Amino acid sequence: MFRIEAEVDNERRDHLRSRLRDTNSAASPVLSALRGTPAERNLPLHVWALDESGGLAAGLVGHTWATWLHVTYLWVDAPHRGAGLGSRLLARAERLAREDRGCAAARLETWDFQAPGFYRKQGYEVVGTVPGYPPGVTEYTLTKRLG
Repeated sequence: MFRIEAEVDNERRDHLRSRLRDTNSAASPVLSALRGTPAERNLPLHVWALDESGGLAAGLVGHTWATWLHVTYLWVDAPHRGAGLGSRLLARAERLAREDRGCAAARLETWDFQAPGFYRKQGYEVVGTVPGYPPGVTEYTLTKRLG
């Protein structure tokens, strides 16, 4: 008999993540080869742009794992849009991921009303779409080789 619960439990989440990582590593030669190396670790990667007063003008939040950069958030404050700041942040994150962490590729998700055109201009290619996520919107998954 099992008891099913629906509650936030960070200790269980971490245990589940560890067990899933072990299962995935055992099933994947690539993940097995990365086991114990810096490329296996999920490492945060943040790049910030501050204005003259030290306020946040733009930022990129992501992480690297298994030779991939995953861009989670890229945001530029409205007064600074269109001046190339987003491109500069993305290029810096890609360079750090490639040169310092050995990443070979990058991935990200964006919605149709956000920036798919911007990412295409930066060399990203759409590899997947999810129409209606959320309703009325399409989500795009894009990737780029960092060679």
